[in-house]
Amino acid sequence: MSDIALNDIAVPQRKGSSLLQLKNERLIYPVLAFLLIFFVLPLVWFFIKSAIDYEGNFGRMLYQTFTSPLFISVAWKTVWVSLLVTMLSLLAAYPIAYTLTRSSSLTFTLIIVCVIVPYFTSIIVRTYSWMIILGTKGVINEFLIGIGIIDKPLNLMYNMVGVVIGMTYVLLPYFVLTLFSTMKGIDMWLIQAGRSMGASNFYVFRKVFFPLSMPGIVSGFLIVYILAIGFFVTPALMGGPDDVVMAMLIQRNIEITMDWPLASALSLFLLVITLIIYAFYCKYTDLDKMLGK
Repeated sequence: MSDIALNDIAVPQRKGSSLLQLKNERLIYPVLAFLLIFFVLPLVWFFIKSAIDYEGNFGRMLYQTFTSPLFISVAWKTVWVSLLVTMLSLLAAYPIAYTLTRSSSLTFTLIIVCVIVPYFTSIIVRTYSWMIILGTKGVINEFLIGIGIIDKPLNLMYNMVGVVIGMTYVLLPYFVLTLFSTMKGIDMWLIQAGRSMGASNFYVFRKVFFPLSMPGIVSGFLIVYILAIGFFVTPALMGGPDDVVMAMLIQRNIEITMDWPLASALSLFLLVITLIIYAFYCKYTDLDKMLGK
């Protein structure tokens, strides 16, 4: 018997499997065509509309838009309000998520219901609810006047105070669920080990638990900020005449002034900011773990 290397033995490939692989590869073509028609081409047209004005000048619309005082003011207000809402959401979501990881089954169920039920409720309904609560004759003002703390109603509506409160409430579930998924994966034996070595609860939280929950903080921060920077309903209903954010300015240029090139240029700003934040999200978040790989 002659010695034959195993690598030299040609393993015949089944004809049926090759045909099945070819058919699977062809199935991707309709998906690619769908993405090209309904995603790529609209984006290309969007870039053209944002760079060319009605007179056919290329780039002048972008320059005039991004250097105008109105755009700078609205862009700064949008970025600042989104950052404030995200920070408030973090401060409110962290203790809630931490309590979920340490609570019993009954407490866990009650908290998760309070978080999930508003999540599946219409944003318009939630916004109008806060308008009733924060109004001049709303629940908060009537209660404070009734117990004698204030003499006249507080101005909590149609200003940035109402906008920030409403947006924080709407976006809070996203942060809570993101933090909870990260905290649930923390090995509690590490906390027990720290306590067994004589460390206080606060020291163990600061040195062990909080650093391990940092991926959830980063993920939740980026998700909530991306959602907040394009928010429209709550600022439009609860804000005042001077509380204009970028989404409201885009809506006014589309429906009122019918200035589509300007609206496209303003939308380009939101798209660029979103892509930058998404790049940070992909860099600092374990996407393979989220996808189950």
